[in-house]
Amino acid sequence: MVDCPGPASVVFDKTLTEYNFGPSHPMSPLRVDLTMRLAEELGVLEHLDVVPAPMADEDLIATVHSRDFIDAVTRCGTTPGAEDLDHGLGTEDDPVFEGMHVAAAHVVGATVEAFRQVWSGESLHSANIAGGLHHAMADKASGFCIYNDIAVGIQWLLDQGVERVAYVDVDVHHGDGVEVLFYNDPRVLTISLHETGQMLFPGTGFPNDTGGPDAEGTAVNVALPPGTADGGWLRAFHAVVPQVLREFDPQVLVTQHGCDSHMEDPLAHLMLSVDGQRAAYLALHELAHEICGGKWVVTGGGGYAIVEVVPRAWTHLLAIVGGRPLDPETLTPPMWREYVDTMIGRTPPHRLTDGRTPAWRDWSEGYDPETWLDRAIHATRTAVFPLHGLDPFP
Repeated sequence: MVDCPGPASVVFDKTLTEYNFGPSHPMSPLRVDLTMRLAEELGVLEHLDVVPAPMADEDLIATVHSRDFIDAVTRCGTTPGAEDLDHGLGTEDDPVFEGMHVAAAHVVGATVEAFRQVWSGESLHSANIAGGLHHAMADKASGFCIYNDIAVGIQWLLDQGVERVAYVDVDVHHGDGVEVLFYNDPRVLTISLHETGQMLFPGTGFPNDTGGPDAEGTAVNVALPPGTADGGWLRAFHAVVPQVLREFDPQVLVTQHGCDSHMEDPLAHLMLSVDGQRAAYLALHELAHEICGGKWVVTGGGGYAIVEVVPRAWTHLLAIVGGRPLDPETLTPPMWREYVDTMIGRTPPHRLTDGRTPAWRDWSEGYDPETWLDRAIHATRTAVFPLHGLDPFP
């Protein structure tokens, strides 16, 4: 584990829990509240500057999104009964709620503040766990995502003169919005490890999707088979991500940490444990220090086991951002468990671990074409590695 040699921050205030599609929607803001409470009670926030979340203005949002779309979000969020299906507003995934523009603009503002913290040098690492809304398109909401805070943050970096930004997305769903928005921009590398679009929303993100004509090789997709667990996921990660990142040589690393890859998540079919997810966070932290001097911007993302998984996974993440990783055997505090029981009436986990010890077989040890996982990894390496001057074979 690389020690964090500089200050670290988390951008958070209560405004971020106002991004709320309603009590029956899977993306409950309780997951953010429970995470921050758990992190605070475990002392994680003592090693992070807690920075208030500003609200992004329309000009900042419009660096990525169309004015027509911003107007539609504003109108729908202030007009009872309004919807705009052409802009993806009022669907089952993205129902309209009061104050929608303000809530979404706060998420964007918080994420851009995390980017600003890192690029200005005020923080070496900075996180917004309420961010990570990676499906939103330039003129359309999609997959629980109104505005694409990550894309706005990356565009902000480019507008500051940054020449190379790398984005790694470990959400179970393909990071399609961020990929599409920068698909033909050679300054932005997007890497997504996700359950194959053959089985899961949004149905995209295949190995041969490698970037536009002016940016070949800058989109990298690892489409994993359903049932992939810690060992297989980490095998795929280590067979693709470090090599491409090193070759691209970014100035800033941006990562999205949807934890819906967990075995208990109700919306997908991967089988990771919290321990496997923690191993991925540690690996990304190490790569940030190795490749770009530790400049690391972190967001949340999906994750719908709001008691069993999200608070533990993201508390581990924040602890790593703060340079003080937690022992997986750490007990969850009694006061936090009591709060969960009172608020939700469910029994929370008692430890930060699922009792797994993540291990994987390195790609250099051999490729097995009889397994779907290895075929998926091989397909990505074959499609992408030559575009970076890398050998796709072990």
